Amino acid sequence: MEETDSDSLDSSPDEAEEIYAVVLDYFPHGHPDDSRPQFEKSPVAQAIGEDRFRLFEFTLTEDPDLNITDRIRIEPEQDERISRIRKIDYGDLSSSATSELEYAVEEMIDRDERRFVDFYNDAQPITLRLHQLNLLPGVGKKIRNTILDERKRGPFESFEEITERVSGLHSPKEVVVERIIEELREEDLKYKTFVRREDGGSE
Repeated sequence: MEETDSDSLDSSPDEAEEIYAVVLDYFPHGHPDDSRPQFEKSPVAQAIGEDRFRLFEFTLTEDPDLNITDRIRIEPEQDERISRIRKIDYGDLSSSATSELEYAVEEMIDRDERRFVDFYNDAQPITLRLHQLNLLPGVGKKIRNTILDERKRGPFESFEEITERVSGLHSPKEVVVERIIEELREEDLKYKTFVRREDGGSE
């Protein structure tokens, strides 16, 4: 975990910052695990970034008027309701935030469908034996090869078109959601396609 002020979320000038995060849980009276007296605690929210799927905990100003599923700006001009930002891990999420996570990721994918459809269009080999497409749950050699053959005929334009053109892949959006959740949950995964690594990028 890393705690940071708003102007130091990422020290690399070449890396795009998270612009918005989606609120997964909100503690108006401070985090339940905070043992300090109530008068010393500030409202807290847990959230996920829309671009790199990084997880955050925000310390908030008093009476921030915030709700679960709200989008809150964190870069480059931080929302005035945030006083401090801390990067957190999947294991730091509250049970409510964990339950909300899948729905939040689905909504983020829906808002930017083209980006994730283009993953199917642009995914490349990782090694001689492993392809990025094989990182998706349920995508074995047969479905991978069908995707590769179909995209040679023309790029996919939507998840619906992927479903129509790729036999055996019935839920192309859902497998992306599942992979993102897996990359968040399993910190030691060797390859991460969607979730940004803290050391400077995803693989």
